[in-house]
Amino acid sequence: MNNLLARYAESIFWMARYMERAENLARILDVHETFSRDDHGFKNWHTIVKLNGDDQRFFERYDAASAENVVRFYILDPQNPTSIVFAVRAARENARTLRPWISTEMWAQINVLYNKVQALDSKDIALPNLTHLCSEIKEACQTHSGITEGTFYRDEGWYFYRLGKFIERADQTTRLLDIGYFAIMGSAPDPRASQDFIHWHALLRSVAGYHAFRRVYPRGMAPAAIAGFILYNESFPRSVALCAREINGVLTRLKSRYKLRGGSAAMERIDEILAALSSRSIERVIEGGLHEYLDWLQLRLSDVTSELTRSFFGQAESEESQQQRQ
Repeated sequence: MNNLLARYAESIFWMARYMERAENLARILDVHETFSRDDHGFKNWHTIVKLNGDDQRFFERYDAASAENVVRFYILDPQNPTSIVFAVRAARENARTLRPWISTEMWAQINVLYNKVQALDSKDIALPNLTHLCSEIKEACQTHSGITEGTFYRDEGWYFYRLGKFIERADQTTRLLDIGYFAIMGSAPDPRASQDFIHWHALLRSVAGYHAFRRVYPRGMAPAAIAGFILYNESFPRSVALCAREINGVLTRLKSRYKLRGGSAAMERIDEILAALSSRSIERVIEGGLHEYLDWLQLRLSDVTSELTRSFFGQAESEESQQQRQ
């Protein structure tokens, strides 16, 4: 790829990732607030900080991982590269670079969302208002996806957009499953012991999967079935397996249709992920440690990003890739 195309490809890739990240951060905060409402839920908001690997960054700014501090850190903190306001601002900056490439509708909608999150204050993120705010952010990000689907020209840029979208979605799905599953299970010695319908329902809602799950499992809320559905079901748009298949397909089409050299190492990492997803049942994964399995998937997805950066965006890691790996 020439330098100009590489620059555009990288901006498209990260615009997609940041918009997907903003939506999923809203989902994580919403589902955790649901879990913390009563004594049956998981009340330790520090879990979200640990899940995102933000301990050092968070405790440099705050003394305690209270609900108020964690929500502020992940919504309003412009210095936190894993916050919603940072993600939306970064998506907008990448979109600005792409003005010759993206539609007027895409640019206008990102600006609407940017102006909304810039105007948020402490009252907007208070816990009684959090669910409503998270819903608004999720809907705005879904609107972006719809506008992009309907207006983005189908050339190389479209494929890099889809790469960014599905890498971020797979990563965030593992995080939502991690926080939701262990928030519900707590210290239960047997994964079959928890029958908390409300919380399993909330976890499925957090990944927009409740109705899809019910099509496959009309009755019951078995924890293993829910975890397996979120990880493995290739008919579910947010499953890790479907995202990995999409990433593999996009890389294959980029190399075959546009004769792009490079990307082979990234495809090898995706093959490792697909092999891991197809070789073990969810029961074996839970028995061996679901958290460790999800952590391994997150590390492999990070490796995919690094390989794409080396292959298509320049030899050295870009600033955005370095922030992603911090």
